[in-house]
Amino acid sequence: MFERHDRIGGLLMYGIPNMKLDKRTVQRRIDLMAAAGVEFVTNAFVGGSPELAAGDGPKAKSIRYIDPAPLREEYDALLLATGATVPRDLPIPGRELNGIYSAMTFLHGNTKALLDAEYADSFTPPISAAGKDVIVIGGGDTGTDCIGTSLRHGCRSMVNFELLDKPPAERAANNPWPTWPKILRTDYGHQEAAAKFGDDPRQFAILSKKFLDDGNGNVAGIETIRIDWSQPADSAPFSEIPGTEQTYPAQLVLLAMGFLGPEQAIIEQFKLPTDKRSNVQAEYGKYATEAEGIFAAGDCRRGQSLVVWAIAEGRGAAHAIDAYLMGSSDLPAPDVPLEMPAAV
Repeated sequence: MFERHDRIGGLLMYGIPNMKLDKRTVQRRIDLMAAAGVEFVTNAFVGGSPELAAGDGPKAKSIRYIDPAPLREEYDALLLATGATVPRDLPIPGRELNGIYSAMTFLHGNTKALLDAEYADSFTPPISAAGKDVIVIGGGDTGTDCIGTSLRHGCRSMVNFELLDKPPAERAANNPWPTWPKILRTDYGHQEAAAKFGDDPRQFAILSKKFLDDGNGNVAGIETIRIDWSQPADSAPFSEIPGTEQTYPAQLVLLAMGFLGPEQAIIEQFKLPTDKRSNVQAEYGKYATEAEGIFAAGDCRRGQSLVVWAIAEGRGAAHAIDAYLMGSSDLPAPDVPLEMPAAV
């Protein structure tokens, strides 16, 4: 298994904060797999380049860049499980200012610093929220993790922007069972922010218009306007509400607006077809791409999703690869029915 970072585990290791998923639990599972014979190769960026690894910071200097072509000759089967790591950006005026980061850059650096310090009570993250007015843009799980991490750094204030309207407390008439309940959910980050600052940090139906410069190339705030989803505009499914302009102070802005898909370098080098969302095309249940012996699973195949789906796809891909190599497989897989016990 080739991993571009210095530790195995992917999103479980570096994308989810330690207070939410203790990395000792993750490492225990990795150690079990290593003992079972899995060979892990870290700091190995297959299909990568120094330019693509620039976001990895100083650690990028120790990364080995591996040409993927010889791997097809060396191995009988390859599985791409690279994740969906291209973050959605916010290209508004001032985006080039210092102090504006993708959520994963912030979370990855924080967890790596914690682990490098061997879980010390105090450590120095590469991006610190200490003493800063922090704005997190995006209302999902990743945004919540940015809130919780910033609070632990000791941020001065916390605001969480959400483009959508505030969900109702109960199901709306147009959201009946068994559809997914679109209701207001208060996660741990929101609860902790409210306990510290006295109010829920979320601001709903708000649009960021411009990042403000402090005069030295650093972000100092965000100009915003409220939006009305009941009144679509010609260029957007919402309209801006005149007179609702407001400026929020911020010395740290974290973009947690989801992911667009997998990085394309290795996909292009293998000449693999992709879907309209840039994911590798590989049918669920088969996981095989159009290239002989190359399979894909997880977020790089289905798009950003949940850990349980990654686990399910990993098991399904293992079954498919075993069948490809051996002619059949008895490995359990979520999309392959297990043989029922004979009736007694």
